[in-house]
Amino acid sequence: MSFRKSIGVITSGSDAQGMNSAIRAVVRCGLRRNCKVFFVYEGFEGLITNRVEEAKWESVSNIINKGGTILGSTRCVAFQNKEERRKAALTLHTHKIYYLVCIGGDGSLTGLNIFRDEWQSFTAELLKAGAINKEQAEKGKQLSVVGIAGTIDNNFIGTDRTIGFDSAMARVIECVDNLTATAMSHHRTFVVEVMSYECGTLALTAAIALEADFVFIPEIPPPDDWPETLCAHLVRKRKAGSPLHLVIVAEGAVDAQGKPIKSEQIKKVLEEKLKYDVRVASLGYLQRGGCPSFLDRLLGCRMGHEAVDAVLKCDPASPKLLCLKGHVIVKLPLSKLIGKTQRVREEKKKGSFNEAIDIRGKNFRQKTDFIQ
Repeated sequence: MSFRKSIGVITSGSDAQGMNSAIRAVVRCGLRRNCKVFFVYEGFEGLITNRVEEAKWESVSNIINKGGTILGSTRCVAFQNKEERRKAALTLHTHKIYYLVCIGGDGSLTGLNIFRDEWQSFTAELLKAGAINKEQAEKGKQLSVVGIAGTIDNNFIGTDRTIGFDSAMARVIECVDNLTATAMSHHRTFVVEVMSYECGTLALTAAIALEADFVFIPEIPPPDDWPETLCAHLVRKRKAGSPLHLVIVAEGAVDAQGKPIKSEQIKKVLEEKLKYDVRVASLGYLQRGGCPSFLDRLLGCRMGHEAVDAVLKCDPASPKLLCLKGHVIVKLPLSKLIGKTQRVREEKKKGSFNEAIDIRGKNFRQKTDFIQ
């Protein structure tokens, strides 16, 4: 009797609209390949605690239009502990899952890459301890993994768009369009805070699409005199006849000294210096909620389909991340892209913001040039 391959699918970290579309595609494409497919619930925590269930065709019916993830998701601090990762390896051996598709952000995919690197040593240790038998050790001597970037931040180097970004962007545009309608009636200034803690793509793209007067993002810290610069710009706009002002601020925005710039701080500056009527709107979890857009549904389907093909065919020693380049999905080295994504963080810590922008890529650079 031939060995039937088993694929695990897991969502980890922050949820993003379109994840369910990818889950559905992994399950149904896997079943069509005569593989077993298993749900791993609650992210890496589910691997540690053995929250695993075999998926059926009907398990993913009517989920493509739902936001979030039907599998649940956590930021699993325990997975940073090697002993806990060994438990996760035992879970996969128990269910004979040696092909794993992970949908998540850079933290989750970094954890996935570390886990895969340790797989053979975990297998040897589990065999020696008698936790698995020789057959399991032989069939599961290698773990094949594929990553899909799912995050509204669109912060993963190598892919033009992550699952969830388009939906979040649509939500931001809709909310701010509604706010500006009332702002125009009362000549108000709105300071809108969006989710972009380490990467300013969401705030930057929103600022372009919404004709914002000013934007604060982590990659472009304003000079120390930013309050004066901001006020002077808004005064010019008001004199030119603008009935409202819109300032977009990423939640991770900082000044040239690395000090956080918060929406309430901006409000205080405008009220005290210009005596403007200012309102603050923090969109918060509205950006991650709601139904996925058409583009995220389609991207999730395409990524899930490609993930099954990649995880079954690719060299287990060279894990891949599925990336969207234009309209084409390509397979790129996971570890290399993780390294580049982490380098952005390191360059920002050093104050090398131009280098950080360059690493983010041409699209990000073009947006910053446009807004400036």
